[in-house]
Amino acid sequence: MSRPLTFWTVVIPFVGCVLAAESSVPHLPDPVSNNAVAILKLHSRFELFSLMGIGTKKTWDAVTNAAYEVDSVSGQSRAIHAVPGTAGRIGAMAVGADGRVYLFGGYVVYQGGGTAVTDANMYQPDYDRWIRTADIPIAVGDSVIGVYRDRYIYLIGGRSNHGLVSDVQMYDLNKNLWSKATALPGAPVFGHAGALVDDTIVYVDGARTNAGAGARFVASDECWKGKIDHHNAANIAWTKLPNHPGKAGFHIAAGGAEKDGRIYFVGGSDNPHDYNGVGYDGRPSEPSAMSFDFNLRTEKWEIINDNTPNPTMDHRGLMVTLEGLVILGGMERGQQVVSSIVLRPKPVKTYLQ
Repeated sequence: MSRPLTFWTVVIPFVGCVLAAESSVPHLPDPVSNNAVAILKLHSRFELFSLMGIGTKKTWDAVTNAAYEVDSVSGQSRAIHAVPGTAGRIGAMAVGADGRVYLFGGYVVYQGGGTAVTDANMYQPDYDRWIRTADIPIAVGDSVIGVYRDRYIYLIGGRSNHGLVSDVQMYDLNKNLWSKATALPGAPVFGHAGALVDDTIVYVDGARTNAGAGARFVASDECWKGKIDHHNAANIAWTKLPNHPGKAGFHIAAGGAEKDGRIYFVGGSDNPHDYNGVGYDGRPSEPSAMSFDFNLRTEKWEIINDNTPNPTMDHRGLMVTLEGLVILGGMERGQQVVSSIVLRPKPVKTYLQ
């Protein structure tokens, strides 16, 4: 029988504060969910970024283009230059690479609907400046994002204006050019979760189109691993993985780090939902208390905690730091949008699934 991972119980530092295990650090200026997030090393310190998302009303007019930076030394959040555009977005993808933050796609929401956009922006932290880069070939949101060799950025699957896509769109930031990488072999999904560590992509779950009666979208339980060809970054060898511990999830917070040799997955919901937290089946969604990881060295799933305290959902990613796993915002139980910056300690002792 699987048992949960053992957490640190000592007091640990993070962003200038002294924290006990499983605790919250200073809040973002405003509650936000479905926000793009990124981590970037700047001048020997790590900075965290929260970009756009939806506020507490959870309505189309609560979507914001506000952007925040969390300083890893002082622990303070500060507003940075808002993301360009006449409206904010949800479901966008962000990643730190080559000393800058790259932000792609997502959905502009209006009363009665929404549309995926091709917008691609680069943020220069030293100048608090956004620069438009080459548009995404296929407008998409709710993709998994990853960066390889600090140069190639991948948008993996997602939802376009014409349905779900299996495309893997690859951006060469040195050339400001897009190309196609090896497409996904499984069912097209959106709201899936995953990360790219070294040369390996792992993604799980999300929502797929429902071919039968009932909700338009239902949870997918497929898990995949992609290995990038060292000689041609557009070639990815995909293999199917066994199902992870717990139920299939939607908008799980995921992130990884090469030093850890793991990709982490926290929270999310087993009921795919719209931006208001209500499922496509009409039922309010609730966050999952399951936390787990994929060990890239053993190629095994590991349970971190099957009863994670104060779980949240509706995430676009998590940041892996030396001190632990950081989640910015999201929705807690009752579909309440939060402003919390939560540090969940990384495990010391593991139990395999």
